[in-house]
Amino acid sequence: MDDKLLSIPCTTITGEKKTLGDFAGKAVLVVNTASQCGFTPQYKGLEALWQRYKDRGLVVLGFPCNQFGKQEPGDERTISQFCESNFGVSFPLFRKIEVNGSGAHPLFIQLKKRAPGLLGSEGIKWNFTKFLIDGEGKVKRFAPTTKPEDLSREIELLLK
Repeated sequence: MDDKLLSIPCTTITGEKKTLGDFAGKAVLVVNTASQCGFTPQYKGLEALWQRYKDRGLVVLGFPCNQFGKQEPGDERTISQFCESNFGVSFPLFRKIEVNGSGAHPLFIQLKKRAPGLLGSEGIKWNFTKFLIDGEGKVKRFAPTTKPEDLSREIELLLK
């Protein structure tokens, strides 16, 4: 992964400072999440991917976002408790961020540039957009409608 992507600071939901550099050499799945969305059950599939592949080099990172339909209104503690009690989430969650607009988190600015959406648009359309990053920093983007389990083949290819 290149230095620009590796060095972007992120803060976990518990306040710990991280960068993607902390996960260098791994395949990384970055997802903007929300607790009150029709796609919220995807937390279960994301956790299943994490459990299935974490020992082989996959990291799943969840970034709560309230930009789409105000579907993530809670604070960090509320979000964390919801994810753990309802979906058994144990993969790293980060502080609530914005993914579009002038307040977009630098990580998502980079991910959108590297993997634009349909017709080259960079904007994220909804919660649970997924970005799969290989060890070289190449990024593939997946729509919110792509179920986590449908990423297994792509993940397997990265972990060979």
